[in-house]
Amino acid sequence: MKWQYNDGGRKAAGYKGSTGDCAVRAIAIGTGMSYRETYKLIGTYGASERRSKRRKSKSHPRTGVYSATFRRVMADLGWKWTPTMFIGSGCKVHMKEDELPGGTIIIKVSKHFCAVIDGVVQDTHCDSRNGKRCVYGYWSKGENNELRSEGNNQVGKGSR
Repeated sequence: MKWQYNDGGRKAAGYKGSTGDCAVRAIAIGTGMSYRETYKLIGTYGASERRSKRRKSKSHPRTGVYSATFRRVMADLGWKWTPTMFIGSGCKVHMKEDELPGGTIIIKVSKHFCAVIDGVVQDTHCDSRNGKRCVYGYWSKGENNELRSEGNNQVGKGSR
């Protein structure tokens, strides 16, 4: 996939150094919200989480966000989740431009979220693993959720 460096406004907001803020960057880039506003939003959601035996810490915009929390944030922002991988199905959609829908989406891959705009990854790095990295699903805003895919990899609107 093509890649363009984009920190989501982190440096412009006065934040320095590197950190595990992929969720903040992805939401800021995908929605057009400011980095600072997104950082505060995720901090609010993280603060309301409960700790448990499995979840020793809370989501934090700087150190990482649990997938369930990210899903709640995206749903509250009005974005729709489209899964592309299911238990036992194996990987059907990869980080390839021709296997993802056009427009602005936020994809979930292993331990990472990133924004993709018209087939171009917008992030501080791109590890598509030469088009072999599996996409678990994506969030989109709007009606056009059709995947551009061929053959056995086709997953269309409303597939479950």
